[in-house]
Amino acid sequence: MDLKVPIAISDELTDEVIAATGLLDLASGEIRRVEYIDYDAEAEGPPWESDDYEFSCGILTHQGKDVEFRVDVNKVTGQYSVTASELLEIKMRAAALFAGISGKGLLDIADTKAAAAPAPEAKPRGAKHGRRK
Repeated sequence: MDLKVPIAISDELTDEVIAATGLLDLASGEIRRVEYIDYDAEAEGPPWESDDYEFSCGILTHQGKDVEFRVDVNKVTGQYSVTASELLEIKMRAAALFAGISGKGLLDIADTKAAAAPAPEAKPRGAKHGRRK
């Protein structure tokens, strides 16, 4: 499944916040198509290369509700991303906030679906290749 959601990104400097937008891949945690707002990275350099760069964060918004999360920047490649554990937390918090489902509720739904799934057929014990002794 290819599920990418639009996010806002903030690169926090000591005295300034540089805003951008991007697409968060909910499968891999990679953030693509980063576009800065009122900031020329070509002329001024990437925000994370600034001496007063502090951190980056992202915001996922849906119907006026926000989920804020940490964003990592690979300073060699310039790739923005979130860690696997952060991505899981984003999904849990987004489900709780946007759909009104708690993390426990999500687990209960998963357990219910697992219990409703048909059990795999068991092979008879003692039978070898269809012959009986």
